[in-house]
Amino acid sequence: MEDFSYQSAIKLLTSQGKFKIKLGLERILAVLEKLGNPQDGLKCIHVAGTNGKGSTCAILAAILQEAGYKVGLYTSPHIFEYTERIKINGVEIPRETFAAYVQEIVSLGEDLTEFEILTAVMFKYFAAEHVDYVVLETGLGGRFDATNVIKSNLCAIITHIDLDHTERLGNTRSKIAFEKAGIIKPDCPVITGEGYEEIKDAADANNSLFLLVTPFSDTSNLSLKGTYQCENLALALNCIQLLFPQIAQATVQKALGKVQHPCRFEYIEEKNLIIDGAHNPNGAMALRESLDALYPSTPRRFIFGCLRNKDYEKMINILFDPHDEIYFYHFNNPNSCTVEELQAVCPFPTKKFTDPNAIMPDKLNIICGSFYMINEIISQGRHTR
Repeated sequence: MEDFSYQSAIKLLTSQGKFKIKLGLERILAVLEKLGNPQDGLKCIHVAGTNGKGSTCAILAAILQEAGYKVGLYTSPHIFEYTERIKINGVEIPRETFAAYVQEIVSLGEDLTEFEILTAVMFKYFAAEHVDYVVLETGLGGRFDATNVIKSNLCAIITHIDLDHTERLGNTRSKIAFEKAGIIKPDCPVITGEGYEEIKDAADANNSLFLLVTPFSDTSNLSLKGTYQCENLALALNCIQLLFPQIAQATVQKALGKVQHPCRFEYIEEKNLIIDGAHNPNGAMALRESLDALYPSTPRRFIFGCLRNKDYEKMINILFDPHDEIYFYHFNNPNSCTVEELQAVCPFPTKKFTDPNAIMPDKLNIICGSFYMINEIISQGRHTR
């Protein structure tokens, strides 16, 4: 086979028409059939929700790895490289393997989206590597998400639900809950922190154990910070207790201190900087609550950018106070808000972010609003990690 480099694979993935959302399972099922249905032999914990999916997945994977299992972890989006999305015991899929699998899957002739290609790569890789368990995060929704080709799961977890991607998932929380509940499988338990009737009904229809958990009040033993981790930790630990009661508490506690999930209330001490991927109003509220709880009287400097399809005016009203120093950033994405668009809806004085020296440790710096923006600022060396 002709050598197919990692950069060639990225170019193919990002080619015009691949970065789109086409909900439905027909295309990826056709490709997986040609690959021998690698997903059918995997034992998956499937996680859906508006916010908190990635953190919950990271906690689960850390505990299972600490317990000695070989654990596949599939999350999105990535911050720097596509290979971050597909990991076994914390190690990214090798670039050569990634490139070879992308080439093979695209050559099968189906018009797959970027996410469908990545999902097929993930299933093939985890099957080839004979992982013990897969912690599987949905991309968008649940019912028609590419990850939902699995026929069964060990457990479905549905994290916090809020209004996001309403143009595709519905304009009410109940409609969105219905879509997320699509990952519930016959005779497989579901764990959630919110008692939506749509989730209960799906559990009943599938003869699934429905487990409603309450958020923990203390997450001091968890390496991930932010008050919003209370629900994520409760979901993950209840899942472990249900499926793996043999894992000792000492193992669980040791794992909690090792969990890594970049850009989720991530603190970089030398810059007095918090990087958070909050990209919708619910995420903004969770970030604001964490800032108020952990840094109630510390002066704040925000660097904020956002996609146009998000409710950025509501996010701005949630995050900022009159005494905050506020910078807006227009990042390299066709759907990125311009600085002028953000300024038009912000009631407070703002500046355009152009100088990386603006991030000084004299105030608490917060970079937030979009994963795409975070990637760009970090990649361009606008701060030192």
